[in-house]
Amino acid sequence: MAKLTEQDIRDWKGPEDDYMNADHLEFFRERLIQMKAELVANASQTTSHLQEQEATPDPADRATLEEEYALELRTRDRERKLLLKIDSTLRKIAEENYGYCEDTGEPIGLPRLLARPTASLSLEAQERRERQKKQYAD
Repeated sequence: MAKLTEQDIRDWKGPEDDYMNADHLEFFRERLIQMKAELVANASQTTSHLQEQEATPDPADRATLEEEYALELRTRDRERKLLLKIDSTLRKIAEENYGYCEDTGEPIGLPRLLARPTASLSLEAQERRERQKKQYAD
């Protein structure tokens, strides 16, 4: 069978027992590998950029550069955490238990996984967790 496209995933109306079939798993595996490659490329670019740092005598320019670097490093730290989540998700795909909610065991749903391929909770479970977190924060 030909490789699935994002539109194929959006349009899928197959039977429930065909949810997360081999074609779906392969589609999301490839998407996650692509995301990972982009994040690694970004990290390499940041490393090169930081190594090119030039000394700036003007304190205002130096402060601006330092703020830009700090922002870039915070972004890369978030991406580093996402890389860990991608690796964890790729393991789930290899074990063929991807696409199911960690809390309920129910299907997460293809539209949610298209939007967030690393999702580990159904929308309902995620909303429930966020409400509980908000209750404890108040």
